Amino acid sequence: MPEQPEQPSSNAVPVIAEGTTLGVVGAGVMGQTLIRGLLNSGVVAREQLWAGDKNGFACEKVARELNIPVEVDFQARVATAGLILVCVKPADAPAVMSTLRSAGLRRDTLLISILAGVSTNMLESLLGTDNPVVRAMPNTPCIVGEGMTVVCRGRNASQADLERARRVFEAVGKCIPLDEIHFNGVTALSGSGPAYQYLIMEALADAGVRVGLPRQLALTLVAQTALGAARMVLESGRHPASLRDDVTTPAGCTIGGLLMLEDGRIRSVLARAVEEATRIAAHLGAAPQKISESASSQRAGR
Repeated sequence: MPEQPEQPSSNAVPVIAEGTTLGVVGAGVMGQTLIRGLLNSGVVAREQLWAGDKNGFACEKVARELNIPVEVDFQARVATAGLILVCVKPADAPAVMSTLRSAGLRRDTLLISILAGVSTNMLESLLGTDNPVVRAMPNTPCIVGEGMTVVCRGRNASQADLERARRVFEAVGKCIPLDEIHFNGVTALSGSGPAYQYLIMEALADAGVRVGLPRQLALTLVAQTALGAARMVLESGRHPASLRDDVTTPAGCTIGGLLMLEDGRIRSVLARAVEEATRIAAHLGAAPQKISESASSQRAGR
């Protein structure tokens, strides 16, 4: 479903209606990050939040740290939820959707999924109801409030539902709507992208050590330079090539370094990395599909 062009998010759209709750199923790193973002931004009150996880030890730990109910047996809370964030592994999607459906899920409850590779069509099929579904792809810099998330809506979700999802993810960074056809590419580029950046930063810091800099100093120089360069791109609106030219003086050291990078085919290597990650992302939803088909066959056999 094509999305509307990006518009500023409106605070007039409440994330959840008065008298309802927001549940987070899957209290791992991203689930906890979203809860903290919602609390810190004031988007949702603490007493309106709850979470569920299949790991009992994790439930106890997260409940203590966030001061909200976090339970293995969260089913009794599902009927109160106006919005549920699904933050589990893709292979766990069929079991979670079945649990939500059988736990008295309200027909108007919005489900927001961050499951990589699992499409809105698959989520709706696994759920088996007409609930609105929004799919999101955030990345780990959400932990420090600098996340990049894209969202799209399923066939039963409205523009207002998409706006509610945007408000959730804008609590931990930047969020834009995008057509679902691009989600595998997004998963490969911004979802996996921090790992590429970390590898590049590690390599540059090692190079700094090689030319005599103390390791911690080299890492600080690299990280702050990467942060500054990123802000230059985002805030100036200029093309990276134009910004690069500002640094590259004739017969200077920068052009020498750039030529060495080009000799190493850095452009094509990075492009191949994104292509390979995109290919893998396209198959991440296969496990829920196979489980769903198996369950359907068993039901038909009865």
